[in-house]
Amino acid sequence: MSSLELNRVVKSYSAGQEVVRVLDCVSLDISPGEFVALYGPSGSGKTTLLMLVAGLLSPDSGTITFAGVDIASLSDCESSRYRRKDVGFVFQAFHLAGGASALDNATTKLMGDRLTLREARRVAQPWIERVGLGDRAQRMPGQLSMGERQRVAIARALAGAPRLLLADEPTGNLDLRRTHDILGLLRDVCHERSIPGLLVTHDPQAVGYVDRVFSLRDGRLDSGVGSDLATAMRL
Repeated sequence: MSSLELNRVVKSYSAGQEVVRVLDCVSLDISPGEFVALYGPSGSGKTTLLMLVAGLLSPDSGTITFAGVDIASLSDCESSRYRRKDVGFVFQAFHLAGGASALDNATTKLMGDRLTLREARRVAQPWIERVGLGDRAQRMPGQLSMGERQRVAIARALAGAPRLLLADEPTGNLDLRRTHDILGLLRDVCHERSIPGLLVTHDPQAVGYVDRVFSLRDGRLDSGVGSDLATAMRL
């Protein structure tokens, strides 16, 4: 079992002649099996934090460690392997291949591990069914609704049995029923597999599905209070 630890992480961007500190000494520990939500207004740095944890960006200072390994210290090859083997990332954009079926899109990471297409389909099929797309497995993305495409992306992230789950607004295109289903699924995966999960969301319903809530504003991280929605959404 592995934990995720952020220690005094700083990340800045240049905006013309101004330097904007998007993350300002952010520290956060997520234990194995813990599902954590991160709230904040647009532009508050939530997605930047996820990209740092995924090794797609490097912090200006501070450390991000998973399973005791400093993510920023990984080589390009090691970083790529970390994302492929360890991280299940549900992106806000779906990144689906237009010429592949829903099922085959869910096999993408599995194929990167050199499974045959038949083996990858066998592994991915239960996840396609678990997100409610068993009867649409052979449809192309263009034949799916926005919410269905989002669920394909979620199945793809989970099919590889990740050791760390990252989700960027995973319910943004889902109706109320599917929102409940998907939030429950993400929570259950973290609990059942004892993996840390970090959810970035604007959805107030998420509070009922997570173990802890944090808010990010002006680069600073503040702790929410359990499932107290008023506290979580005050910023």
